[in-house]
Amino acid sequence: MMKISEMPKYEVYKDSGVEWLGDIPASWSLLANKHIFRLKKKQVGKRSSEYDLLSLTLRGVIKRDMENPEGKFPAEFDTYQEVQCGDFIFCLFDVEETPRTVGLSPFNGMITGAYTVFELNDNFDNRFLYYFYMNLDAKKMLKPLYRGLRNTIPKDSFLSFKTFVPPHEQQTRIANFLDKKIALIDEAISIKEKQINLLKEHKQIIIQQAVTQGLDPNVPMKDSGVDWIGDIPEHWEVVPLKRLAVLSPSVKVSNRKSKELVTFLAMEKVSTDGFIDQDTLMPICDVSQGFTVFNRGDVIVAKITPCFENGKSAWLNNLQTEFGYGSTEFHVLRCGQRIIGSFLYLIVSSPLFLNAGEAMMTGSAGQKRVPSSFIQNFPTAIPGVAEQEKIVSKVKELFSQIDVVVASTVNQIEKLKEYKTTLINSAVTGKIKITPEMVEQ
Repeated sequence: MMKISEMPKYEVYKDSGVEWLGDIPASWSLLANKHIFRLKKKQVGKRSSEYDLLSLTLRGVIKRDMENPEGKFPAEFDTYQEVQCGDFIFCLFDVEETPRTVGLSPFNGMITGAYTVFELNDNFDNRFLYYFYMNLDAKKMLKPLYRGLRNTIPKDSFLSFKTFVPPHEQQTRIANFLDKKIALIDEAISIKEKQINLLKEHKQIIIQQAVTQGLDPNVPMKDSGVDWIGDIPEHWEVVPLKRLAVLSPSVKVSNRKSKELVTFLAMEKVSTDGFIDQDTLMPICDVSQGFTVFNRGDVIVAKITPCFENGKSAWLNNLQTEFGYGSTEFHVLRCGQRIIGSFLYLIVSSPLFLNAGEAMMTGSAGQKRVPSSFIQNFPTAIPGVAEQEKIVSKVKELFSQIDVVVASTVNQIEKLKEYKTTLINSAVTGKIKITPEMVEQ
């Protein structure tokens, strides 16, 4: 990729009069948005069934599936407003908190009346203006227009806001250039994200092999007696998990009214990679009732969908307090003498365990949980403690190698995203000049 600093500049610049923007090309115009956008407000009324339902998301404007709806839907859509392909959709409320406040619709459809819909006047390229306002949105540069507690931008303030626009030919050239370059960058990011997913899948394969076959590929095998486990090393046993670990063990708390601080783990503090965020400490007296309690060294497993399927579990070997509390949606397991915590964690994070648990979930949609009986009766292939330690050590070594590659790939993705952001900003603010040759490259 060409360095942005090496890209051509415009011949003459002028002061924009805007501190954050600085100089702009001398040929660019400063126009109030009322000369660029036309406000639309056409309700669909009783014809809502004729329209696709649209939504403004981080991925842009998308169609929503009304046959299999996700999230809240109103009883009727009469007050929703019509959107045509090429219209702009702005969220002009809660602007500071909303991840994406501007969208360019590629569809005809309808959207909630809470959003503001604009169409463009002639002689403006909607793609250029979309990139321009995406850039402003990313930097929250419309903050001077905010009003009230909800950071709302009044429509008249937005229409009075002045946009810097190049001549129409340059708008189109910039948009064509960005369309092409951003597509290439996004493709590169997508490839690297797929690489990360493959590496994470490889981790799951490693765990699966570790808890069913061990380390020695030449060891004699036998039928486990469980179809979905398959063959296991001849010297391993298959026993119910309740013979290896205690479910919901007791924790000795000398004074439940104490103000002593202990670790508190809400569900979001446990990652799908087994890491725990221990930045929340709470007094024992505030959490001793109504929450799940655990000791250092216990293993916790999310019981509720989708946290269970996503693999939210952890071995609490590094819990900073002797015991702690957390979400009631955790199962707690305490190892007996025949199993070590790190090996138990591998078991409960294995695809075998997760797939079997998902099939046994009970309850209504969105509130399904893994029952205690599944945990207790889960058939577990188990070697001796010494072999468990060797297996865990090898898995840790392999994971460390994978994590290095993942970290490097994540860093590459971040650099691509930074380049993309800088490229858009430089192009739509005139810091670089997009030539016809650059569009063709």
